[in-house]
Amino acid sequence: MTDSTAFDWRSFLLKWSGEWADSLAEGKTLSERDETARGARWLGFPAASEERIAAMEERLGRRMPPSYREFLKVSDGWRHAGGFVYLLTGTEDARWHNNASGLADTFEAYLDETAEPEQRREADLWRRALQLDVESDVTRVLLDPEDVDEDGEWAVYTWSSWLAEPPARHADFTAFMRDVYREFHSLQAHRSDEEPEFVNDTTRTLDAQVEEARLEALRGDWEQAAKTLDEAKGYGRPRAAGLGDQLRRLLGQTHLVYFDGLVTDPRYTPDLLPPLVAEHAKHSYRDDSTLRFHLRGADDDLMAQAHATLGRVRDGSYRYTETGPFGEAVERARELARWGDSDSAWRTLMNALPLWEPLGPDHLAPLGWLADPVLGPLLTPERGRELLSTPRAGQTGEAPEPTADLDPGDLAWLAEPDRGNNRTSYRFVLVEGAEPEELPGRLADEAEGGEGGEADGDGYGTVLNQPMTFWELHDRSTRNRREFSSYDDRPLMSVGRAGTGWSFAFDGHPAPFDRRRFVSPAPAATAGAGTRAVVVWSGLRAPGGKPFFHLSVAQDGIEQYAFTYAEGEIQRSGDLPPALEPSQFFGDVEDRAVAERSLLEAVAGEFGASLPRHAIVNGRLHTFTTRSWTRPPRHGETYAVVRLS
Repeated sequence: MTDSTAFDWRSFLLKWSGEWADSLAEGKTLSERDETARGARWLGFPAASEERIAAMEERLGRRMPPSYREFLKVSDGWRHAGGFVYLLTGTEDARWHNNASGLADTFEAYLDETAEPEQRREADLWRRALQLDVESDVTRVLLDPEDVDEDGEWAVYTWSSWLAEPPARHADFTAFMRDVYREFHSLQAHRSDEEPEFVNDTTRTLDAQVEEARLEALRGDWEQAAKTLDEAKGYGRPRAAGLGDQLRRLLGQTHLVYFDGLVTDPRYTPDLLPPLVAEHAKHSYRDDSTLRFHLRGADDDLMAQAHATLGRVRDGSYRYTETGPFGEAVERARELARWGDSDSAWRTLMNALPLWEPLGPDHLAPLGWLADPVLGPLLTPERGRELLSTPRAGQTGEAPEPTADLDPGDLAWLAEPDRGNNRTSYRFVLVEGAEPEELPGRLADEAEGGEGGEADGDGYGTVLNQPMTFWELHDRSTRNRREFSSYDDRPLMSVGRAGTGWSFAFDGHPAPFDRRRFVSPAPAATAGAGTRAVVVWSGLRAPGGKPFFHLSVAQDGIEQYAFTYAEGEIQRSGDLPPALEPSQFFGDVEDRAVAERSLLEAVAGEFGASLPRHAIVNGRLHTFTTRSWTRPPRHGETYAVVRLS
């Protein structure tokens, strides 16, 4: 809502008119009407009297909204309302549109019985609204008498055929005129080099505000900086978009973020190009025809650099590096993140952020790490706000409160439904006293790896694969396989640290559980190691009505105890600790979620281990393929093998 009584129409329109006149190149041929306007430095017309306004209202049968009436008292119409409306009506030419364009029929043709009331109102706009445009580039300006606020203001809708978008809404006539004034400025800011530079009091004021916003952003006051930059961007000020895009990207807003004017500057390319390319890779599906559009103004050398970076992003080999103390913190953070300790990795980056050095004056924050396959998943909107709120680059200010940790430090989160309810079954191995790099040597079948246990294309052997996401892991575990059997179960598992003293291997999409052929990997994981291993396989929420849960614990290559709950029965072996006694969890098997959570809490309490939720669900972790979790068929048992050529 705009307070029309407080708005100084005369000063606003005079300033606009003067800036328009000064923007015209000397010797430019104009129409007679525009030549008159340039000479008078006035885009308007004589003011409309109250009697003239009242006569218009009587003709139209409605009292006009306050802001439009106040405008008419200063100028009875307007030339060049933005870049695409050449003449805006005054009291004489204002008329009800009455579907003169036929657009009501066009919009209604897209409606069906499921159309929302708002969609029907949008289509009916062309029958009920007052048309204000007289001459335009296929652009309509409509005052809507049914979209009225508490002050009697009518909303203004604008629509251009060449935009292929629904009508844009402006709160009232004042808001509309201010919007098209910004549009005028934006178009002038992008004029050709042959035209005179567009400089005036408005542009100088906005540019000074952009500079202050830059300093505010570095001091941590990003919210105020973002508002200022968005306003200046609306006027087309050259630095505003590139600065504002840096803030938006760290807030997780990736749409239409191009770091305009900065990514093509060699000073900033090393840090801004990777996240731009990474976002392209996420949505391009190997179609790179739009990459040059996103890199507006890029020369051939920059495009070659972009494609090289794109290749590294796609194959997972891109690695973000920095210099100085902040660069050292980046390396420590990556080492923590690649084993699943997302919270410590983030805190390491934040503690070192005040030491970060920008590549130039318009560099507001480090962004290259967003393209790093291990560091990039650390970002959340909350963390982005923390980063932007932290003073940096030599600026001072109050440090923000740290964001809450993302990992709960337990196992019970596995019992919570995930987005899309995909995690209905999972399994994991916890190994005590072993580093994550050691797990392939303990759990993989070295015979599958060729000489020296080297990993092949499917990840067999004793070498870890490059980090991958949960969904990449799931895709790779099936896409590269050429042989499937009904007994062989070699999962591709993520690895990392499971709290103090423990490492884990995790499979979020396990094969069906067959307790007759299941072989726990716990003994093999501890053979000759002088340590313990814990295996959990849960399907308490598995579809099909056949819940199951398995726990086994081994030490020094020997299984100490185990139990399996399946088909309503409990099978057990060894001397189970009281905290893990299965009968206490399966008294009421109808409430599977409660049983699952209680079991996971008991396992975590018994062994002091946890699994990193954020890294498993949202991050990237190293993987390897284990030996089979099922035994080979015995004499007389049948099985099937499918081989793909």
